[in-house]
Amino acid sequence: MELTQSQMSEILSNYTSSSEGFVTLQSLIMNSLMAHERELFMDANEDEQCNGFRSRRWYSHGFEFSLRIPRSRSGNFYPVLLGLIRSESDERARLFNLLYTKGLTTEQIGEISECVYGRSYSKQQVSYLSNSCREDVERWLCRDLSSHYLAVYIDATFISTRRDRRVSKEAYYTMPGVREDGSREVLAVVNHPTEGALCWKDELEALKGRGVKEIDLIVSDALTGVENAVCAVFPGAAHQFCVAHVKRQIINCVSQKDKPAIASELSEVFRMEDKQADSLRGYEDFVTFVGRWEEKYPTLKKYKAERNIAYFTYMDFPKETQRCIYTTNRIERLNRKYKRTVNIRTSMPSAQAVVFLLGAVAMEETQNAYKRKIHQFKWWKRTMKKGKSKGTIKR
Repeated sequence: MELTQSQMSEILSNYTSSSEGFVTLQSLIMNSLMAHERELFMDANEDEQCNGFRSRRWYSHGFEFSLRIPRSRSGNFYPVLLGLIRSESDERARLFNLLYTKGLTTEQIGEISECVYGRSYSKQQVSYLSNSCREDVERWLCRDLSSHYLAVYIDATFISTRRDRRVSKEAYYTMPGVREDGSREVLAVVNHPTEGALCWKDELEALKGRGVKEIDLIVSDALTGVENAVCAVFPGAAHQFCVAHVKRQIINCVSQKDKPAIASELSEVFRMEDKQADSLRGYEDFVTFVGRWEEKYPTLKKYKAERNIAYFTYMDFPKETQRCIYTTNRIERLNRKYKRTVNIRTSMPSAQAVVFLLGAVAMEETQNAYKRKIHQFKWWKRTMKKGKSKGTIKR
């Protein structure tokens, strides 16, 4: 039956005069296009056979379309239109994932989608659409690593997590590292209920399993036994305790009137870019400082322990890089970004959900901000090699 242009216009007007008619017309057009495309595919492939249709619902701009996807016996036929629809769905999934990793809850994302796409998604639907992005983060967290890192910073941040119907603060270990070219990457994000030296030993061993063979320096806080864990896994690595932590601890345990004097003395003990200083001399100056104040503040005696020489390891490294390695401040910045992402939620539903969120933040940092090279590390390899040959770099 042939229709005139005016007749076709009238039919189309009748269909598009209501939202139901518009949806019906659009569904008919898309189904006809796909059916005709299969006919062309069959003509070009004589050995192929038709294999019926499969139903699918597609939501767009507040409308729900009922589609009949034509199939071939071999499964090689894939309509062009379906590829366009899938691209839109993938784009929507990436948007949902981005909003989730920026701190929005699945419920809030569902509400936003109603404004943007004209359809509200449930919390379960938002999570399902983001699954492909979760798989990307999981693969990234398990990727192979470089064999050599100039420095690796290790620390844990604590986040409220639901486990066995109870909510408690759990530790999430993270390890940014500096590559040979001065760029950075986050090596791992893992969960343990608590922070301990044995757990750190396991995670450092896991780095070896992913290809890490050598680390020049590991920077951490002074967790009990952590130096033994580092030495057991990477015996050739130097170890730096966080200076910012020990300064804060000492100042917090003295009276208000003595704080200015002690802060000034600590600045002199933990001096920077002094060519004459080394870790042994720095430790001796620190012991002398403690000796002056221990009678008034007996709690300072513990800082005379021999392990505390690790607070001065940075003095054995190039002066150009000392401000980059004497504290874990670089990892603290990353921890703050972690907290901004999860603080909007009162507690996370599972440890896996937290690792996904933190992993997404770490992946974004690695692929963007961490690509910028830290120019101070250009002095590292040259001075390290010279120091090793003279025996001045202590391990």
